[in-house]
Amino acid sequence: MSAQSEIQTLINTYREAVMAKDVEKVMALYADDIVSFDAIKALQFKGKAAYRAHWVECMEMCPGPHIFEFHEVVIETADNIAFAHWVANCGGTNEKGETQSCWMRVTACYRQVGGAWKIAHEHWSAPFDPMSGATLFDVQP
Repeated sequence: MSAQSEIQTLINTYREAVMAKDVEKVMALYADDIVSFDAIKALQFKGKAAYRAHWVECMEMCPGPHIFEFHEVVIETADNIAFAHWVANCGGTNEKGETQSCWMRVTACYRQVGGAWKIAHEHWSAPFDPMSGATLFDVQP
């Protein structure tokens, strides 16, 4: 299997694990020293323990079904490092039964760890209007 195919499989597994709310399966995809610039709450998360706690909290925010659609996925690979970027429609159903989602930008960096690709860095963000400071959750690709 090519590195490109392996990364695409990892991305698919990641998406499926989030949709299933399987935090352990999600965490198994990260390198131990993951640094994430997630769009929610903290400026950054360093290490699996910190990011795992964040994932648990995120899963609890949306007790109903998740929306986690990936579009325009682009993957670049080299010997033992790779990156991908895409736009994602991300959201879920809250405790009131309301479904909410927004489009986000995603960049993920991967490296070989013990012969397997792991997510070493992840960056999720939403655009914002610098004049008002408002996050633009209604933009679409």
